[in-house]
Amino acid sequence: MAKHTQPSEAEQSQLLEEIGPLPLQGLAWPRRIKILAWIVLAVIGVQIIITASGPGGQHISPIVAGSMLLCYLALLVLAWYMQISVTTITHVGIQQTWISHREVAWSDIQFAKFIPLFASKRLMCFTGRGRPIVFQAGTRDLEIAFARISLVYRRR
Repeated sequence: MAKHTQPSEAEQSQLLEEIGPLPLQGLAWPRRIKILAWIVLAVIGVQIIITASGPGGQHISPIVAGSMLLCYLALLVLAWYMQISVTTITHVGIQQTWISHREVAWSDIQFAKFIPLFASKRLMCFTGRGRPIVFQAGTRDLEIAFARISLVYRRR
């Protein structure tokens, strides 16, 4: 794999100035996506209750019912972390609270790619040490900052 050159200190300083006053902090997931996730989970929960209390629920294996309930609880945990997750850009690097804390220092980023998906705008940071680190932007300020970061840390 070819070695990527880091941005110069001047480019890095200009990037941090363009991003604005640091730390820049915002929600990791857009409000509309979080609301949609909770609505979908509510519909699934109601359907589970209707099925379990109806005649069809009497014939479901307890193991299958327990597995479905466990999966539903896992989805609730993911939705909760979507609700409270925060992305922060500082002079040191980028951080995001999630089930496990994600963070990357500016000096570790070899390449960054901005991915504007419908559900969230994402920044993939490649460090050269295994899998890339993905950060979500749920606010317009973070989306703009992610786009600027990807321009500075593009392949050279």
